[in-house]
This record gives sequence, structure tokens and C-alpha cells, in this order.
Amino acid sequence: MNAAIGGVVGAIEISCTFPTEYTKTVMQLDPAMNKKGFMGVVRETWSNKGFFGFYKGYSALLMFSVPKNSVRFGTYDWASKNLFVEKTKLNNFCCGLTAGAAEALTVVTPQETLKTKLIHDKISATPKYRNLFHGIYTIGSQQGPAGMYRGVLATLLKQSSNQGVRFVVFEDAKTHLGKFLQTKVLVDLLAGAFAGFCSVMANNPVDVVKTKMQGVDAAQYKGFADCFAQVLKAEGPMGFYSGVTPRLARVILDVALTFSLFHSMKRTITAMVTKTS
Repeated sequence: MNAAIGGVVGAIEISCTFPTEYTKTVMQLDPAMNKKGFMGVVRETWSNKGFFGFYKGYSALLMFSVPKNSVRFGTYDWASKNLFVEKTKLNNFCCGLTAGAAEALTVVTPQETLKTKLIHDKISATPKYRNLFHGIYTIGSQQGPAGMYRGVLATLLKQSSNQGVRFVVFEDAKTHLGKFLQTKVLVDLLAGAFAGFCSVMANNPVDVVKTKMQGVDAAQYKGFADCFAQVLKAEGPMGFYSGVTPRLARVILDVALTFSLFHSMKRTITAMVTKTS
């Protein structure tokens, strides 16, 4: 049940939050656009491409969002029942790490590679990909299956730390907020928002490296460490926090919606099943 609910939640979440993901990716790929700031990129995109300009690369994320969330919540549930059974913060963190690693290896790395390359291609002077499927065909033909797994280490680190932090912070925040608020959906929403904030601030440097390694210019990096060093040399320490504002906007909304919708749907379905049994 957790996997099925997670899949539905994933489709809803990405449809609501993709414009901020697009803006974040553009800022991380293009230093010139990054200097314009979050609102500068939003204004330029709106002026040049209109509303649907914010949905370039959306099809790649939508196609993978359902299996991604299914893998995440399904793996977390399995890990909590079979690997890390005792209810402790460490075990909750480990369940999150396991869920993040599973989604990174099975879904997120090819998803992020496609999304990043499609967005990078759309903002380049001479776009090569006509649409999602042409992009998949071209990347597959030119780079083989390995081309879909560029930046796999960075993605693995990002997703594992993301989910490890989020599940722990969410449970702690939910416990504390529950003492003051009676509405469960509101508690889940606020706890999820705070969990999203914490995960972004903890691992945005990894996200920047991942994005650059999965862009059209990925071949210029020899690996994770080389990309890290090049960003540090070219942009300084703050280069690792490029795109942090739109990423915060996206992830806070993303995690708030994901946890609140997931737990609300789970409570509703459980109540319905209980009544009919």
C-alpha cells in the first residue's frame, strides 16, 4: 500500500513544484543566469518563453516520479520491518538512507540525467533534442546505458542523505508539533516543510555537483572529486549554494506535500479498509 500511495503522491507533487526545479537547474548550469538571482531567472523565462517555459524537462520528471516515490516509501516500509526494526532515531535515519539509495540507483539517476540534459539543451544556443523521447534516443545512441548514469555517485549521496535527514526530521518535528496542533494534516504539512528545509541546507553542495555532472557539458568532468574541485576554483565556496533559493522553494513545498498527502491518504485508506473488514 505504501508504494502505491507514494506513486500517486509523486505525480501530484512534481506537477505542482516543477517550475522551481526548472529555475534551480538553470541557475546551477549557467553562472550568468545564476548572477541574476531567482527572480531574475523567473522574469527572463516568463518574458522569453511564457508559462510553459517553466515546464521544459517536466515530462522526464513526471514519467519517473511515480516509480521514484513508490520505491522510496516501499523500501522505507520494508527496511523498517526487516532491517532496522527497533524504533530509534538512528534506525529511522538508516531506513531513510536505504530508501534514498534504492530510489537513486533504480530511478533517480536516469531521471535526473534526462531532466538536466533536456533543460540544459533548451537554454543552449542550438538545442539538439526535439522532445523527451528524442532526447532519450539520442543520449542512449551516443553514450549508451552508461550515459544515463552520469553522476551516479553524486545522486546516490544526494538521495541517501536527503531521505535520511527528511524521515528523521519529519518524525521529530511531527512529535513536537503534535503537542500544539490537533489537525494531523497541518502537522504533517509543517513537519514536512521543515524536513525539506533541513535536507536542502545539508546537501546543496552535492546537488550542485550532481547537476553539473549530468548536464550537456558533463564530459569536462573526470568524476565527482574533479567536478567539486572545478566548482570550488571557478566559483568559490558559495558556488556550491547556487540555485539554493529555488531549490528551497521547491523542496519545502515538495516534502510538505509528499508527507502530508501520503499520510492523509494512508489514514483514509486504512479507515476505509477497517470499516469494510
